[in-house]
Amino acid sequence: MDLGRFLPGFAVLCLGAVLARAVELTVGLNHLLVAIALGFVLANGFDVPDRFEPGIATHKLWLGAGIVLMGASLTLETVLEVGGLVLLVVVCVTVVTIVVVELLARNVFGLADRLGSLLAAGAGICGVSAVVAVAGSIRAREDQLAYAAATVLLFDAITIVVYPIVGDLLGLSGLVFGVWAGTSMFSTGPVVAVGFAHSEVAGQWATMTKLSRNALIGVVVLGYASYYARSGAGGRPSVRTLWEEFPKFVFGFLALVILSSAGVFSSAQLDSIENAYSWLFVLAFVGLGTEIRLAELRSTGLTPAVVVLAALLVASGLSLALLTLLV
Repeated sequence: MDLGRFLPGFAVLCLGAVLARAVELTVGLNHLLVAIALGFVLANGFDVPDRFEPGIATHKLWLGAGIVLMGASLTLETVLEVGGLVLLVVVCVTVVTIVVVELLARNVFGLADRLGSLLAAGAGICGVSAVVAVAGSIRAREDQLAYAAATVLLFDAITIVVYPIVGDLLGLSGLVFGVWAGTSMFSTGPVVAVGFAHSEVAGQWATMTKLSRNALIGVVVLGYASYYARSGAGGRPSVRTLWEEFPKFVFGFLALVILSSAGVFSSAQLDSIENAYSWLFVLAFVGLGTEIRLAELRSTGLTPAVVVLAALLVASGLSLALLTLLV
């Protein structure tokens, strides 16, 4: 592997991360949100040379690494304290979101069945990753995949801005805000970003909640594949496909939670690990910002956006109501 081709883009991520930290120290704005904004400005305001793309694309790797290291700051006792309630909320909201999107897409707005299913998977599970996984299992057309992915990215961009504002207005605690974001937002990166923008506790719970929701991707892919296979127009997802789409950093995250629970890490080591994953997140979010492309968002059809907006409002309201009652 030619590591040299990654260096220019990686240098851009590092420069953006340092600049985001500097802005927070001087102006007081949250460095994670600043990092996303810097990436957005870079991608939409400048003609970035192709040689930077491989390194910038590594932002998904840094996000996964940061999530793994974050596991060291948690213990099983902390997770199990309200873990059962979180899982209940995740399952309830996920099912409701998928059903709402399917009903609106098919019965109200008359969208093609497969497009509705892609929108449901993206809104209900884990954003574009779920859209891609389900598209392969139901033989969706490329234009349907593109519409669904663009719609999900549109709401990723919107929720990054809106959720922190709403959380502050409602005065939500770190735990409630984190679970709320992890349950109702779409993609992992934005969830982690707004969680830590609120507080350390919110960031941890947002990440854990989103990971538990992401783990449902296999069930949803198999469910949709079985449904469309019975109609004679679907495909059977392979084990390889499911494995490729499953977020494998979950295993590393759980391993460090277990090690932390066993008291393996000293206080000094935990401080170093926390500092490390904080920097990894900043690197990741600079890259995440570059994926928010205005040209692609403009191509989003109005009807898919209305369907997903309705589902987001239902999921957001339902999860917040459940959390108010249960936590």
